[in-house]
Amino acid sequence: MKFTLGWLKEHLETEASLEQITDKLTMLGLEVDSVHNPAEALAPFRVAYVIEAKQHPNADRLRVCRVQTADGEIQVVCGAPNARTGMKAVFAPEGSYVPGTGITLKATEIRGEASSGMLVSERELELSDDHDGIIDLSASDPAVGTPFAKVMGLDDPIIEIGLTPNRGDCAGIRGIARDLAAAGLGVLKPAPYSQSVPGSFVSPIGVHLEAGDACPMFVGRYIRGVKNGPSPAWLQRRLKAIGLRPISALVDITNYFTFDRARPLHVFDADKVHGDIHVRFGKPGEMLEALDGRTYTADETMCMIADEKLGEAFGGIMGGEPSGCSEETVNVFVESAWFDPVRTAATGRKLGIHSDARYRFERGVDPQSLASGAEAAAQMITELCGGEASEPVIAGQEPAWKRSFGFRPERVAQLTGVSVDKAEARQTLEALGFTWQEGCQGIAVAPPSWRPDVHGEADLVEEVIRVHGYDAIPIVPLPRLSSLPQPAMTEQQARRPRARRALAGRGLLEAVTFSFLPKAQAAKFGGGENKLTVANPISEDLNQMRPSILPNLLDAAVRNRNFGQRSGGLFEVGPQYRDPSAGGQDLMASGIRWGQTGPRHWAEAPRTVDAFDAKADVLAALEAAGAPVANAQVAAEAPGWYHPGQSGSIRLGKVVLATFGALHPAILRDYDIDAAAVGFECFLDNIPVPRAKGGKSRSLLKVEPLLPVERDFAFLVAADVSADALARAARQADKTMITEVSVFDVYTGKGVPEGQKSLAVSVTYQPRGATLTDEQIEALGAKVVAAVAKATGGVLRG
Repeated sequence: MKFTLGWLKEHLETEASLEQITDKLTMLGLEVDSVHNPAEALAPFRVAYVIEAKQHPNADRLRVCRVQTADGEIQVVCGAPNARTGMKAVFAPEGSYVPGTGITLKATEIRGEASSGMLVSERELELSDDHDGIIDLSASDPAVGTPFAKVMGLDDPIIEIGLTPNRGDCAGIRGIARDLAAAGLGVLKPAPYSQSVPGSFVSPIGVHLEAGDACPMFVGRYIRGVKNGPSPAWLQRRLKAIGLRPISALVDITNYFTFDRARPLHVFDADKVHGDIHVRFGKPGEMLEALDGRTYTADETMCMIADEKLGEAFGGIMGGEPSGCSEETVNVFVESAWFDPVRTAATGRKLGIHSDARYRFERGVDPQSLASGAEAAAQMITELCGGEASEPVIAGQEPAWKRSFGFRPERVAQLTGVSVDKAEARQTLEALGFTWQEGCQGIAVAPPSWRPDVHGEADLVEEVIRVHGYDAIPIVPLPRLSSLPQPAMTEQQARRPRARRALAGRGLLEAVTFSFLPKAQAAKFGGGENKLTVANPISEDLNQMRPSILPNLLDAAVRNRNFGQRSGGLFEVGPQYRDPSAGGQDLMASGIRWGQTGPRHWAEAPRTVDAFDAKADVLAALEAAGAPVANAQVAAEAPGWYHPGQSGSIRLGKVVLATFGALHPAILRDYDIDAAAVGFECFLDNIPVPRAKGGKSRSLLKVEPLLPVERDFAFLVAADVSADALARAARQADKTMITEVSVFDVYTGKGVPEGQKSLAVSVTYQPRGATLTDEQIEALGAKVVAAVAKATGGVLRG
């Protein structure tokens, strides 16, 4: 939101400096993004009088000028064809920087004549592209030495603030002035152009509302006999200062009130409107050529302003070219309406139109400004363009906005730590336009019509404290809850960074993707249901909450492959969604690998990634996040987007900790990936929280001095028995003495009966206190064989 200091002072009577104003705006929550004072760049340039301009003796196209400046008489050699005796021009003295040329002036000699300084053109000051001659100020006849910026009205600083979406009232300069006045930086003046314009005839154009809540109220004025042309210089300067291009008086007036009052208006050429105005929904396939020169297609969800024949404008967004005003316009119809914020935002996103009107309507325009906006427009149009106004045309009624909330002054101190007395709180709220009423049931405060963002007592407290000053909030340390330092994060909170570090340590690159994806993609990963469809998506192809992170990572992999990354790995730690409830999302650590395990190398050839790479990744993430990986079971079960024969899940009982495996060939075809790709999904929220030890200190680390003993076993088991199940059974044979079991061989073929396989494991025994005897080793081996036979039906291979 841009405005000039002079424009602000039309609404605010203040003696405050520019710095005081900008500081106060930021403290009020209207953060100042930038301040630009064009007068600073134009400071060296001042009005001068050309005493004499004579032909250069040694050049046909140059003139030697004697110039009277504020510092005395100076000779300047000038090549402008319009340089003449007796004119007022703009002089740049020696040492000035000329922005249009990038040159710093210095005294010189041109064709034998001394020249000091320069008489400049508009192009050289970057005011326009005009460089046919020097600037001629003879018509206005300013005094010699007057700053050029002051003569041209370019000495008005431009302030830009960053508005939060809830402060639509400050999308108008009057709202900003109101906040500053409430903060004690001046007095709010009566609004300009606030007089009523009496109507002298009945409007020949009526208004019919047919779009329900999309446009509950419409006020119009018919003005006949106007003369459209360029707007006055003061209005053009203001619009140019904030980055708008002056078009014509009628259009410039509507733009003026959009920024002055946050009250978007539209002016129709009444002679181009066929019959009455109808506010209705668009028709499927209906086309409209808008004022930006582009043609848009409407649908039945969009609010349109139409006449008896066709659509004339998108309500709250942009007008149409067919009924636009031109120099030939004689009769106009002024629109001042209220459009639903949500529908306006949705329509603007569908059409891809970003307009000043949409910016304000989607944030909420004052519903009480319809009549006053139409009156202000009628007053300014008749003043600048002449004409005669009709009686107002009013259709519908204001949307409901009145509400009130209980307010307890002591809540300011309770919520902010700052004591603000009742009288100050009342004065602040009333200065902001709130209504204060005290009764037997306490204090009731009603927000004004231009503050739809206030929803309760806490919002009222915020209004009081932001005007009182956020800098008044005391800086106090947090109370120490224990004599010993406590962890900054809970176990659940620490899982995210631990998993992230573990996956990054395994060579995967972290990605951050949208929480949305196309509905068609969601359906392939367990989603696609309407309950996860976004009501107001940022884009039509991002219309559903993601049921899995994998599809977004696959999209990223495709982009990387298109840029030549034929192999790689990505991961993301973030939420995925099951349903829209508060508990319907899961914190995930998900990742993918594609292509080869690494680049070509002389010591080791790379191989194609497989399910075991994904398993290793997910086990690393689980272990880092604190999962009891040693107690987890691996099952050959995974969702449908994994390859059914090359995938699995890691569980604790019935709780799924993770899924992993090669991605289904159909998924890879859908994403046009012609290389191997594997993925994993780790459910960080499913990891159990370690139980508290009841205050017991951690036991001392005891290192056994005796060397461990290793024994190998080979078992014949059924082909469907997992290696994990056998290793787990062997480990359970003696939890005290057996410290490790690892599978080192899987064999099928000659010597192994059909339907069976040979699994070989290495079992490590750790002696406790004394060296193991042969009899003890044999006994432990017998325990291992018995435990495996009981759990898997396996027998020791001869």
